[in-house]
Amino acid sequence: MAGRYTDEELTKKVTSPGWRHAPEEGGPITGTLEDALKSGHARHAQGHAPGRIEELETAIELDMIQIEKLWRYLGLPV
Repeated sequence: MAGRYTDEELTKKVTSPGWRHAPEEGGPITGTLEDALKSGHARHAQGHAPGRIEELETAIELDMIQIEKLWRYLGLPV
């Protein structure tokens, strides 16, 4: 896990991707730090706990060919 960011560092990361808002109920929202902050703020405005905002440390995207190969490996129909 990355160390804590200073307020200035966080301000610079507002438009950076790789963040998730994980509210206590409902599904997570992923995207930029701004997206996560706005999602938490909307919950707060409705009187709910804003939830946790976390940075995704690794994001691996699989292309469709890789996904199909893994489906085959698992014995799933393609």
